[in-house]
Amino acid sequence: MIHHISIAAQNPLRVASVLAEIWHGKVFNFPNPGSYAVFAFDEYGTGIEVFPLGSVCVPGSDTEPSKVIQTSSSPDFVATHAAISVPASQQQIEQIGRRENWQVALCDRGPFKVIEFWVENWLMLEFCPLNLQLGICSPSSLR
Repeated sequence: MIHHISIAAQNPLRVASVLAEIWHGKVFNFPNPGSYAVFAFDEYGTGIEVFPLGSVCVPGSDTEPSKVIQTSSSPDFVATHAAISVPASQQQIEQIGRRENWQVALCDRGPFKVIEFWVENWLMLEFCPLNLQLGICSPSSLR
């Protein structure tokens, strides 16, 4: 089980607000300046932290926790992504993507289907709406 993931965005509040809309969740300020957290209010407390683009986590010392610092570089694309079950329908996800001008596509991964949702057209999240969740994102679909 993954309780939360962290992503970076050019516009963290806009991205957090869009994710909350799809997830039927809520956006909260996050302690790191310019950052936000989105929570789904599911039984697991699942969340996504959205940091400003260029944010990186660096390890602390043996007695200090890690820190988030800003760098001047940002990637064009990243391999990191997540498949996330959402209460929004495929139609709602596609409509939100069009409104934001972000690429959205239904993709067949063989044993399951997902909706690729390209946040700010550089970071992919795979959304699993209720109508696609039968067998999706579960180990039984891969047997």
